[in-house]
Amino acid sequence: MSDERTIRIEEVESVEAPPRARVEDAEPPAAKLERKRDYLEGFLAAKPVAEDPSAVGGDLYEAVVGALKDIYDPEIPVNIYDLGLIYNVEIDEGHVLITMTLTTPHCPVAESMPGEVELRVGAVPGVGDAEVNLVWDPPWSPQNMSDEARLELGML
Repeated sequence: MSDERTIRIEEVESVEAPPRARVEDAEPPAAKLERKRDYLEGFLAAKPVAEDPSAVGGDLYEAVVGALKDIYDPEIPVNIYDLGLIYNVEIDEGHVLITMTLTTPHCPVAESMPGEVELRVGAVPGVGDAEVNLVWDPPWSPQNMSDEARLELGML
């Protein structure tokens, strides 16, 4: 069985040029040169809302989180914040209350870690005193880790 295919060639002398797009200009040229209303003017002139430095995203809160990120678990090469050991950070007029856990109740740093957290956070400018509340419920699990920690440990 033969499958014959033919190729046809068509020669043309010329092709009509496609029609050009026309844009109707509703605005006269002089109006184009006038200064347009600056829509960002009101936005840029607005005063920012005074941010509470101890609220999430505030300078003091971020400084406390930064101090927590400087503390590393001795067995896992990841900081305790990204490891998910910090459950809550509350700041009230310079007093910082940190609720945290450890990877296991039998962790070798169970006695020293809360003290280190208190010292590091207490050294942050603007912090009057720091208190650590060590809890075991809910227990820590690898799901608590940030994506950065998982990436560092090769879990992503």
